[in-house]
Amino acid sequence: MSTGSIKRRLTGFIVPACLLVIWQTAAGLGWVNPQILPSPLAVLGKWWAYLLPTEAHSPETGSYLKWLFSGELIHDAISSLYRVLLGFFIGGGLALPLGLAMGASNRVYSLMNPLVQVLRPIPPIAYIPLSILWFGLGNPPAVFLIAIGAFFPVLMNTIAGVRHVDSIYIRAARNLGVRNRDLFLRVMLPAATPYILAGARIGMGTAFIVVIVSEMIAVNNGLGFRILEAREYFWSDKIIAGMLTIGLLGLLIDTGMSKLNHHLLRWHRGLES
Repeated sequence: MSTGSIKRRLTGFIVPACLLVIWQTAAGLGWVNPQILPSPLAVLGKWWAYLLPTEAHSPETGSYLKWLFSGELIHDAISSLYRVLLGFFIGGGLALPLGLAMGASNRVYSLMNPLVQVLRPIPPIAYIPLSILWFGLGNPPAVFLIAIGAFFPVLMNTIAGVRHVDSIYIRAARNLGVRNRDLFLRVMLPAATPYILAGARIGMGTAFIVVIVSEMIAVNNGLGFRILEAREYFWSDKIIAGMLTIGLLGLLIDTGMSKLNHHLLRWHRGLES
């Protein structure tokens, strides 16, 4: 890693570090009610207690690895990630072929676009009563809501990517005698890939938003459920600890998706080093 890259990474920590110092100073001087806004050190202490395994699961009662991952935070994070990934792959897996078909075919676009434009503005939260009515409680309604949240960003970006392929590429391919199937697979699909991957990143971010809302209503574990539980008991430090955990998980997944995008699009002119 070059010196310039390290310097850019360190620069990104300046603002968060300043905010933490201001926050800790205000809490230490008593400018804010600790019950309303606990100090960063109190939040860190609660986060650590939230992370540690409980005494009921000691290494003597089972394998050490099972004991290590029995902490409430680890269990909730795994539950939330499972719902996010499952809902995202279901929503994205349905949106991708439909978006490709709508982008490549004017007939399919004319047939499906009115329905898509009617459903797209409806927020996933509005489906909560129906999801509980259809699927009951537990994972199914949460996964259903997440799939809806991830579906439309992937769909709309895929449609835009296919329909905005530069006509020069299409005319050149046709002049070379490329058939429609090869034209779609070798020209239109690769040209639309940056749009599709951008939609996937947006869809993953939406999935994280929806999973927290769905866990506050339909399930009895996960980070969203734990935040709601902490609110009932007015545990502000645990609420903030849960929120920070969500942010860190989202940052981790978004960073991974960004690196994957750069790898898949290394041929793209705009990403050449």
